[in-house]
Amino acid sequence: MTKSREPSIFGTGLIALDLVIGADENRPVRSWAGGTCGNVLSIMAYLGWNAFPIARMNGDPASQRVKADMRRWGVHLKFATCSPTSHTPIIIQQIKRGRDGVPRHRFSWACPRCGEWLPGYKAVTLNAVETILPHLAAASVFFMDRLSPAALVLAEKAKQEGALVFFEPSGKSDEKLLHEALNLIHVLKYADQRLGGIGDLVEESRSLLLEIQTQGEKGLRYRHRHGNRLSGWQHSDAVQAPTLADSCGSGDWCTAGLLSMAAKRGLSGFMAAGPTAIGEALRYGQALAAWNCSFEGARGGMYAVNRKNFAHQIGALMDGEEYALPKPRKDRSAMTVACPACPAH
Repeated sequence: MTKSREPSIFGTGLIALDLVIGADENRPVRSWAGGTCGNVLSIMAYLGWNAFPIARMNGDPASQRVKADMRRWGVHLKFATCSPTSHTPIIIQQIKRGRDGVPRHRFSWACPRCGEWLPGYKAVTLNAVETILPHLAAASVFFMDRLSPAALVLAEKAKQEGALVFFEPSGKSDEKLLHEALNLIHVLKYADQRLGGIGDLVEESRSLLLEIQTQGEKGLRYRHRHGNRLSGWQHSDAVQAPTLADSCGSGDWCTAGLLSMAAKRGLSGFMAAGPTAIGEALRYGQALAAWNCSFEGARGGMYAVNRKNFAHQIGALMDGEEYALPKPRKDRSAMTVACPACPAH
């Protein structure tokens, strides 16, 4: 696989089926591809990139639904069924409005019907990566949100081929794997509420170019490398969301916005961009995050707004202008996905 005109992102990590129960109890449950890696790659495809998830999806209904949804946005699934295949993780997201009227979401990994745990994440194995490694020459970016021996082998190869390596941990990682990752990655992004302590390890990294700490409604702060040293922290206030329907997935939109603006030419392009361009790319990502808050689900806006209107609305957000929100429309691609543990009917 050679580098194409469109930039390419390869990624491995949490690719799941999101079952979204909205604040309106009369609205049917919606099912979309989700998980941090699944969202980032789907958004990047929406933004015009070639996106290649590396996963272990099998032929169960959840896998079929995830693959159908990703295929809808042009995601390439050549490496999505690595052996040994496994059940696709299922995550239930429920949105409810508090007494103050503000929508809040919570996640569940257990079936609300039978009470059994839903399928969880399983990393790609080392045996599966050999056939993928030659194709990483096409990568502009390699993304990971879960660490495993196989993920690090893939990241190292992508780095050797000139790709920008992006790590977005969602929780604590194995200490040995984390130290290895910090010597491979170029960009680290994490939420201060979850992993604020990881910043203490950043000074050990020999390759890190940009560290991003998200702070929810307060915005984010970041620091970048100057020669052998990291700069001081710079703060960027959050872009004001037009309305708040659901904040789930906004961090994934921020990641995709940054990458789409600053990493089209891989590592060399990112390094040449300079601090000002990186700040502008982050601001674009924050605008995407704010826009996403107007829709239920981690990527609900993709099903409600066409690409032309999307570009117009993001431009308006960045200019501080108002725009009309689209009316909710029925997603005809939804399908029922049963819990694998529930008795068959």
